[in-house]
Amino acid sequence: MPPSVSRPPHLLSGLLLASAGAIAFSGKAIIVKLAYRYNVDAVTVIMYRMLFALPLFLLLLWWTSRPVNGQKPEPLRRRDWLGVLGLGVTGYYLASFLDFWGLEYISASLERLILYLNPTIVLVLGWLLFKRPIAGIQIVAMAVSYAGVLLVFGHEVGAQGPHASFGAALVFGSAISYALYLIYSGEMVKRLGSLRLVSLATTVACVLCLLQFVLLRPLSAADVAPEVLWLSLLNATACTVAPVVMVMMAIERIGPGLTAQTGMIGPMSTILMGAFILGEPLNPSILAGTALVMAGVFLVTRLGRAPAK
Repeated sequence: MPPSVSRPPHLLSGLLLASAGAIAFSGKAIIVKLAYRYNVDAVTVIMYRMLFALPLFLLLLWWTSRPVNGQKPEPLRRRDWLGVLGLGVTGYYLASFLDFWGLEYISASLERLILYLNPTIVLVLGWLLFKRPIAGIQIVAMAVSYAGVLLVFGHEVGAQGPHASFGAALVFGSAISYALYLIYSGEMVKRLGSLRLVSLATTVACVLCLLQFVLLRPLSAADVAPEVLWLSLLNATACTVAPVVMVMMAIERIGPGLTAQTGMIGPMSTILMGAFILGEPLNPSILAGTALVMAGVFLVTRLGRAPAK
């Protein structure tokens, strides 16, 4: 009998969860662009998204805070609450709002490619903030990724006009904000656990988005088309809460590295959904730019790993 090949026990389910999570995350931009067709702005759209997501995140918070085997979770200290507030602002409030705002001006395809640069931004911020070295080959890989974004951006400026620059800058700001969240969340994840931290930080972001609407818009602005409400509900469930849970479950099964690699289907799924649902262009420049971005980010991610002992 030939020896059986060793496989992770939950490989297939982990890959399916990671793929579904990546596609669900990517669908967010498509839903936001559809909502914008009903004469609403980013402040209103993100308010409804977070309004519908808040009960689900509170339920997740309750679930992660319950006693397990008679043992209560580690209580939150004052430092923890300050950290949760900071991570909620950077990772889920500011990053989400800048992303939604930018989608008013650029295509869903370009938005997803800019956000996909996140690992390269984490690398640069690590060098700026903590003096972590960057290998020369990683710099080359980053250059490849940014060349891909510039290729798609050049097409976008021709199609959307000068406002595309403003939109791209907003989405890039969103990517920087989320990169800061990733950099500073490491220690808190170890202490609180990933799902508990996510539920706390997203609850903070939900409250901030609701307050932002109350402060910046009259209450009459909440009177929107029924389609906006249904799209926001879909966004909150299928593209916000569900992918968070699916990706965390995938990490438990196949680890963060393979989960991240599987997530590379995200940009391509956004481009395909943008073409078939929104009617966005699908041409050689966009496909080539996407290939460059994905190749560069893949190399940055692979080369950033510690060598095996």
